Amino acid sequence: MNAVRTRSDDAPASQPTVLVVEDEVLIRMAVSDYLRECGFHVVEAGSADEAIEILKSDTAVDIVFSDVNMPGKMDGFGLVQWIRRERPQVKVILTSGVTRKAKEAGSLCEDGPVLAKPYHHGDLERQIRQLLAR
Repeated sequence: MNAVRTRSDDAPASQPTVLVVEDEVLIRMAVSDYLRECGFHVVEAGSADEAIEILKSDTAVDIVFSDVNMPGKMDGFGLVQWIRRERPQVKVILTSGVTRKAKEAGSLCEDGPVLAKPYHHGDLERQIRQLLAR
């Protein structure tokens, strides 16, 4: 597993864990750093396969924020389907720069929002907090 974990995997109970799944390293780093500044524990993955390995591990994840388009055998849609089947308690936010894909993602994430790229980090933070409050 090549998942990037930049902080201890033992997050305090009061600190929700967000798994950021993004193959573009600079985007993933910027989003992850922002979310850490907002008080979240962040775990990073560069693909859906890495995300699934993290979700199968002992790392407790509250929310997955994932791009739709990713390299590998599984994209963001496949990841959401896996999460719905294997970890239904985990909430999901998808993002896509392709309008049609963003609409498809919206129908797949009935309990979670979709962010169309480009998005503001503050909008992501608000959506994460809204999902955690449910």
